Amino acid sequence: MALSIDGTGNGTIGNLSVTTATGNIVSSGDSGTITAPMLDGGQTGSAPALAVRAYVNISGTASPASIAGSVNVSSVTDNGVGHYTVNFTTNMTAATYAVASGGSTFSAAARNIVAGPFSYATSNFQVRIETSDGDAIDQNNVSMIVVI
Repeated sequence: MALSIDGTGNGTIGNLSVTTATGNIVSSGDSGTITAPMLDGGQTGSAPALAVRAYVNISGTASPASIAGSVNVSSVTDNGVGHYTVNFTTNMTAATYAVASGGSTFSAAARNIVAGPFSYATSNFQVRIETSDGDAIDQNNVSMIVVI
C-alpha cells in the first residue's frame, strides 16, 4: 500500500492529509478538526480521536499467567488467584488512563465474570478477576485494553 502525505498552508496554519490510493486515512484542517474515515467511518469534529495505547490477552489459568498476544505490554505478573499486574513496555504519560477488561471461561457453565482494574501507575496497573459472587477466579482468557 502506497501512502501519500500532502500539506498546504504557510507553515503555521494549514491542512495535512495522509492518503492511500483509495482515499483519506487521516486529515487535519485549519480548525484542528481531525477526520479519520477509514478508521471509524468518518469521525469529524473537535473531540479527540483516541487510540488504544496497550492491549494484552492472557491465559490466567496457566501458572504463571501467559501472554497470548499484546502490544506495549512487557510482562504480566501473576499475584495469585485472579490477581495480575500488567507491566507496560513504554510507560503511560499519566496514571489517569482507562482500562477495559473482560474474562471468559470457555466452558458451557455460564458465569458472570467481572474483570476490575485497580491500582493505576504510569508503569503498570493491577486487575482482579472475580465471579459475580465476589470470589477470585483464574480465567482461560482475560483481555484488557488501555486508552489515555
